[in-house]
Amino acid sequence: MKTVSGFVGAVACALALAACGGPPDPTKGARVVHVVAAENSWGDIAAQVGGRHVKVTSLISDPNSDPHLFSADPRAAARLSQANLAIVNGLGYDDFARKLLDAAPSSRRRVLTIADIVRPPGHDANPHLWYDAPALPAVARAIARALAAQDPRERAFFRAGAARFVRSLQPLRDAIAAIRARHRGAPVAYTERVPGYLVDAAGLTVRTPSGYARAIEQGSEPGPGDVQRMDDLLSGGRVRALLYNAQATSLATQRLRALATRSGVPVVPVTETLPRGESFQSWQARQAAALLKALDS
Repeated sequence: MKTVSGFVGAVACALALAACGGPPDPTKGARVVHVVAAENSWGDIAAQVGGRHVKVTSLISDPNSDPHLFSADPRAAARLSQANLAIVNGLGYDDFARKLLDAAPSSRRRVLTIADIVRPPGHDANPHLWYDAPALPAVARAIARALAAQDPRERAFFRAGAARFVRSLQPLRDAIAAIRARHRGAPVAYTERVPGYLVDAAGLTVRTPSGYARAIEQGSEPGPGDVQRMDDLLSGGRVRALLYNAQATSLATQRLRALATRSGVPVVPVTETLPRGESFQSWQARQAAALLKALDS
């Protein structure tokens, strides 16, 4: 599995920074929980659930760069070392964060691992858990509980924030339901498993050879046989859409996108990182709506 990395030398520098006048515990007096999320998708949800009672920092937040190339620096390490609540994805996607947390243990910090809530089956589970729409309510409620553990006085506030977030997912649920109703079982392909949970929830059939998706995810070249099978899917019109990771591209995926365009197969761009200026739910609903439009065409 291709993972986000970058740990070398960061811990010692972080501890030095924290020792030189780091910020006071934000839960004292100000009643603000300092949250550090490894990915901005989880950070945005935490900010919505916590509202004015949280201060959220997200480490992987640049929608224009490949998140797998993220390199943890002393600033990222210091932020994690000083957090009251750290939110990590798990499943190997953000191992750098786990290493930093282990290197700077703290009795006042809680760590919430999203994979422990979602619990996807299989030994090689898809790590892009923020695309798992059915699991999002449980994630929001788990974040509310983790925040309440740090600030019990605002338990009802956090619970209400989670409920509000869950209600705001309705456009996403509606788009997924519309895909299932109109296109259940329709064949699609993706360049890698980024939108896999969305495809599953929508009841679509993935035709991408597993070896092709695995190679792209690992940053390697797919085998000739898998490349030919993907080419045949697109050139022969045997899939209704190609879901394309627009954030982590390669010569292989760019060539595939061009082939889809030439073959008249709609291309639906998806990203791994929440784009600037969007909420988590508007981002996910927009991508689901784009997939529905592609299948309707």
